[in-house]
Amino acid sequence: MRKLSVFNLLLLLILVASCNSAPKKAGSYMILPSPASMEITGISSVAATEIEAFVKQAKSDFIAGKSLAGTSEVSLSLETTSGLKPEAYTLEITEAHVEIKAATKVGLWYGLITLGQLVQDALDQDAALPLISIKDEPALNYRAVQLDVKHHLEKKDYYYELMDRLAELKINGIILEIEDKLAYEKQPKVGSSDAWSIEEWKKLSDHAMARNIRISPLVQGLGHASFILKHEEYKDLRDDPESDWAFNPLDDRTYEVQFDLYSDALEAFPHAQYLHVGGDEVHTTGRGSGKSPLELQLTWLNRVSEYAENKGLTPIFWDDMPLKNAGVYNSIFNRDLTDAQIDSIWTVNEPNLNTYVDMFPKNCVYMRWNYSMPETIGNNRAMKWFTDHGFQVMGATAGQTRWNLMPLEESNTVNIRDFALISIDNKADGLLLTLWDDDSPHFELYQRGIAIFAEYTWSGQKRTSDELHAAYRQRTFGAELASEDFAFINDLEGPVAFWKNALLDDKDRNRLRKMENPMQDAVLALPEAGKPGAWAEANADKLAKATENQQVIESVLNTISASKEAALRNAYRLDVYEQVAKVTQFTNKSLLLLAEWDLAKTDEERDAAKKKLLNLENEWKEQLAELQAVYGKTRELNKPDDYILDQDHHVHLANQAIKFSDWQFYVEELFLQKITEGNSLQMTGDVEIK
Repeated sequence: MRKLSVFNLLLLLILVASCNSAPKKAGSYMILPSPASMEITGISSVAATEIEAFVKQAKSDFIAGKSLAGTSEVSLSLETTSGLKPEAYTLEITEAHVEIKAATKVGLWYGLITLGQLVQDALDQDAALPLISIKDEPALNYRAVQLDVKHHLEKKDYYYELMDRLAELKINGIILEIEDKLAYEKQPKVGSSDAWSIEEWKKLSDHAMARNIRISPLVQGLGHASFILKHEEYKDLRDDPESDWAFNPLDDRTYEVQFDLYSDALEAFPHAQYLHVGGDEVHTTGRGSGKSPLELQLTWLNRVSEYAENKGLTPIFWDDMPLKNAGVYNSIFNRDLTDAQIDSIWTVNEPNLNTYVDMFPKNCVYMRWNYSMPETIGNNRAMKWFTDHGFQVMGATAGQTRWNLMPLEESNTVNIRDFALISIDNKADGLLLTLWDDDSPHFELYQRGIAIFAEYTWSGQKRTSDELHAAYRQRTFGAELASEDFAFINDLEGPVAFWKNALLDDKDRNRLRKMENPMQDAVLALPEAGKPGAWAEANADKLAKATENQQVIESVLNTISASKEAALRNAYRLDVYEQVAKVTQFTNKSLLLLAEWDLAKTDEERDAAKKKLLNLENEWKEQLAELQAVYGKTRELNKPDDYILDQDHHVHLANQAIKFSDWQFYVEELFLQKITEGNSLQMTGDVEIK
């Protein structure tokens, strides 16, 4: 028996050795953002499982501020005389060894992030690590994301997890539009009751900085000041006594208040590189001073820029108002204008800028924001005016602007790409990705746009849109989901765009709160009892779209379901997309049920359709409860009960109610009320439909 046991043991060892020596399969590796150069030549014998533990420990050491040490399998080399840029690195995986070289610890950090993605891909696919050579550096030095928290906050843990995610995409800056979500100590009335303390924001700032992400505050200034000027204590500082939008730039107390807010914000974000002062979308009157709007704005800008300079910071200023005041702004948003036409416009109007050129502060970054057409001749001409006069200029694109439910236009891929490429060509310092919370989709749905921004600002254009979206799916959910079979986000965009105003009669969802009787004057008219078929005929285009969308949504929901089965991580993001799809599905179903009632040929058909319509309210309550349960896992859905809404000059949905459901789904509420309270569903008797 003993001899047999030894024989079996030897046989087992031979089999194990045989398995271990068999060549592993090659994997599909999608690094995001793309390295500057990458060459794969074969399969390595380095075990991904062992490297995984090393990468985890090395990242932990970097975050803790410890020195980075290698092992027998992995070398980490700091070569300060290598000529590599601060964030650059090289990575080599040979037959039996891994080596990362950089001139700085940050370069090693980014090399570790890339190595971690290679390891993750290998483990996901049960594949070997590749024989690979990477030389990498960013195309833009400053790659920043704007976080806009003015209308709601996420739960605290979510922000910490977000910093980790952004670091994995090699994002190195955040502009945080803080508004009233900081509990200001010097002007305590400004902070809302759900605001974080200075110390709470400082902890997040430290967490981000440990991952090479500097958070800089954006404290809105001359305009966008409703979060301050809505309060009784500050009304005397208004430029227009009837409007909470803008400060009076000629009142010294304006600066006392703003500097107090800056001071607290800079304490909350001690690693700040910039102080973003806002300054966009505002005209001031000057209270009879005789000063022009441009002169008034530059008066304010010089005061706040001097403050930033004294604090050792660079101020950032949205550049739109000088361009508007000078008469050149519209040329930026017209693709049809030729070089000659742009020259003509600027020849006439540029003197309006040049008159005040000496008043433009030199220490300021002039941020050229353009969310729709950064490639225009006019946009480039505007950026050139600033650089020609010795001013710093930086661009701002958008991953989310005024879209409801979710970002559209393929997460704004084209705009992000174009502005990144322009910035690279012009050797700009960096680019900002704005993520406005005005209509407040779930933040998980911004993540693809952030990944797209990370790709183009680090790498330029190395992938097509489809390739980039596939890389996003692989990194986010796992290698299997890189397949086009799991692509659904772009398909969902059409139904979401239709959803926004589908239950309205040629009205806009954002503007109902300003109407006296929105249910009567905005919500879709119901079919009339005495006119069977007329409603369906009048709404034929809308019904055709609803029918088409239902087929799309059914396909999307099936793809999401399959994605959940196959995803190795980030299933929650799929849950959020699923809720968005179900909301649009409800709207399409509602329209088709109205048509079913309107086109019924018998009492029985009509009664059956009516019951379905009257049951929509219960269906919606269930759907809303499900959505809020999903959304509520990561976000604070409602504002505090004592929150004071401002005058809502820009009709931001998220500024129109305290409860999330009351602003996001106000249209659905009115529509269902109209269904249950209306008497137009009482038609009886057989009526021939023509």
